[in-house]
Amino acid sequence: QVQLVESVGGLVQPGGSLRLSCAASGSIFRLYDMAWYRQAPGKRRELVARITSSTSTSYTDSVKGRFTISRDNAKNTVYLQMNNLKSEDTAVYYCHEENYRSSWGRGTQVIVSS
Repeated sequence: QVQLVESVGGLVQPGGSLRLSCAASGSIFRLYDMAWYRQAPGKRRELVARITSSTSTSYTDSVKGRFTISRDNAKNTVYLQMNNLKSEDTAVYYCHEENYRSSWGRGTQVIVSS
């Protein structure tokens, strides 16, 4: 199992920014496709953004132009930069390793509210 540890989320005002990070264990992080998912109360978990081992990225429509996923293989870390946050971005955000063990982080709460 790949161990994934997300950074602490937090409370952000609408229009604000927040960067999440996810640190992975192991020596082959560079080979992992990584993703961020989120789950809002009463809703299904949904894919937010994905970055492949070759750094190709994709996003769900609702975050395009506002969120950026990136990775630093030297630090075994994937990031999610979230800008212009909206109340509908409120959710628990999960890091996921997509193509080896299908490992999940424990999640981190992001609340967007004034």
